[in-house]
Amino acid sequence: MSSKFTASISEQIWGMKYRFKDEPTVEDTWRRIAKSLSVLEPEMKNQFYDALEDFKFLPAGRIIAGAGTERKVTLFNCFVMGTVPDSLDGIFDMLKEAAVTMQQGGGIGYDFSTIRPKGAFVKGVAADASGPLTFMDVWDAACKTIMSAGSRRGAMMATMRCDHPDIEDFIVAKQDSARLRNFNLSVLVTDEFMAAVKADESFVLQFENDKSTRRTVQARDLWNKIMRSTYDYAEPGVIFIDRINAANNLNYCETIAATNPCGEQPLPPYGACLLGSINLARLVESPFTSAADIHMGELDALVATAVQMMDNVNDISGFPLPEQEVEAQAKRRIGLGVTGLADALAMCGHRYGSPEAVRVTGAWLQAINESAYRASVDLAQEKGSFPLFDAEKFLAPGTHASTLPLPLQEDIRDYGIRNALLTSIAPTGTISLYAGNVSSGIEPMFAFSYIRKVTQKDGTKTEEEVVDYAVQMWRDLHGDADLPDYFVNAQTLDPLDHVRMQAVAQLHIDSSISKTINCPEDISFEDFQQVYMQAWDTGCKGCTTYRPNDVTGSVLSVEKKPEASNVTLIDRPESLQGRTHKLKWPGMAHAFYITVNQLDDHPLEVFINTQNVEAQAWITALTRMISAVYRRGGDTSFVSEELQQISDPQGGAWVDGKFVPSLLAAIGRILGERKIVHGGTRCPDCGGSMEKKSGCDTCPDCGHSKCG
Repeated sequence: MSSKFTASISEQIWGMKYRFKDEPTVEDTWRRIAKSLSVLEPEMKNQFYDALEDFKFLPAGRIIAGAGTERKVTLFNCFVMGTVPDSLDGIFDMLKEAAVTMQQGGGIGYDFSTIRPKGAFVKGVAADASGPLTFMDVWDAACKTIMSAGSRRGAMMATMRCDHPDIEDFIVAKQDSARLRNFNLSVLVTDEFMAAVKADESFVLQFENDKSTRRTVQARDLWNKIMRSTYDYAEPGVIFIDRINAANNLNYCETIAATNPCGEQPLPPYGACLLGSINLARLVESPFTSAADIHMGELDALVATAVQMMDNVNDISGFPLPEQEVEAQAKRRIGLGVTGLADALAMCGHRYGSPEAVRVTGAWLQAINESAYRASVDLAQEKGSFPLFDAEKFLAPGTHASTLPLPLQEDIRDYGIRNALLTSIAPTGTISLYAGNVSSGIEPMFAFSYIRKVTQKDGTKTEEEVVDYAVQMWRDLHGDADLPDYFVNAQTLDPLDHVRMQAVAQLHIDSSISKTINCPEDISFEDFQQVYMQAWDTGCKGCTTYRPNDVTGSVLSVEKKPEASNVTLIDRPESLQGRTHKLKWPGMAHAFYITVNQLDDHPLEVFINTQNVEAQAWITALTRMISAVYRRGGDTSFVSEELQQISDPQGGAWVDGKFVPSLLAAIGRILGERKIVHGGTRCPDCGGSMEKKSGCDTCPDCGHSKCG
């Protein structure tokens, strides 16, 4: 293992996603990135390397994987596409642009509010309009087609204004389990609408000045429809769009109506996300002592370097469309955020969501915000301001820039500023694993630890504990001692603790924040609604929740101590025979390898291995539960039968000529069709059993052949 990695999963993530060709160590990856981002200022190469070293600054995954590789790839993660015209030709021109962007792997956002509602009269063809939802279906099909052609999953965000006449259809669109599976949906909620909700007043739905589509609803009834759908189906999300536009430093030259798929970047037409994160967990001095705190001097210097590195990405990256490049160059927006916040809080003795944690988080993020703006002013003195800079409009009352300390505002007036917007907090799921499994973004720790199955080169499986960064540090210092009370994870937090943390962070972030507020399954509908109202009242720019239920399933589980049982488990012998099956599921980047090991004719254990990192937690839970059932003996056929009955609300797929309603059903189907292969050698790629085909050892599961 490379000495820089603190967890084996981190090195595996590096190898799978970020390592370029034959880079021997992660230090070589850092050198590649530093050299690429300093190509226009070689004297900065060592300083850039120092920022990357030990995972202190984490550029977005697209930058880590692509910078300096000479591949023709964009280093931008996500895009908001151009305004959709209300004409058939214009709509399909926009679809073509979406396809080009998704082909390069970019996530895209679209506002469909600009398409006339269903039933509106269309001049020239003597017909009624079909409405925006039908065109969203076309976008969804295009995204699915691009994915099936081998590209990475192309996530999409669709937004619609709360006053669009088709808003009620939009709210419930994904309650059809076969519809819009490649979209996230969010309602653009206006200040006027929220005032009407609070006052229980009527609210007008109208498409521009088309009187024929005008109708009136009760605002609170419409709000309740949004809340009920989100409570039951986890969608749509809510974006407070007027608040976003009012605080935008660029409100004098752009109007925002959509975000990237995760919501942390509200962007104008053809806007693009450029992301990076400060790893707060690496900046804590004297962790788990009374003196523990972030080293503020080191933080200030690191932020300044990160801003310069990210600003340079604007000059070296390619773009799927020329309009995206023009937009990026005119405004030079970047999105510097944080990761490892929850770990840093625990290392300093603060319980996530507590009043002290809220205060400390505010202080840390305020320091980052001011350091970033100061660094951008310094860059402007050296390289010039972004082309559309207008000091008085940029600092006008209400903009984020107008909340900066007065001396800094004066410097912006005197010297300009290099970047129109500078801060954003992204989800950071994969780069957080790469950095030692630190907590993601500003989220709480998801779990203190979990068990992961690892496939060895000989095809055998081993178990590996994946431990949160701060938890591992505590263990290294204190052994098996119980974790202090200030350690808390997402499974046990009160939803309003999440809101408080998001609200204090938003004060110091000029773009927005990707944040999921986990709610318990048994939360009442009234308390659930209060989460959203609290987000509105405390200044958040949006709100996204997740409540496990029968429709969306559960991504969280709390371990419970087993009750006493008289069941005798089957002992596992030293060796078992089995077979590994390869399953490729549409929409997932990597295959699943399902190994069933048997004792005589009885299945005894199941292992599922995949490089799809987002599936690791539920895969681990599933395999442990199935293996536990198998080891109890008796008839276990019900396991595969139950799995095959599960339908995914996002839709099923055709596998081997047969429709399968969900990935879990596909796994159940394999468990029901298992067959044993005796003897033989193991596949070096997937661990399956090699078979003779045309005189050559060949793996029937992944296609590996010893004959080349």
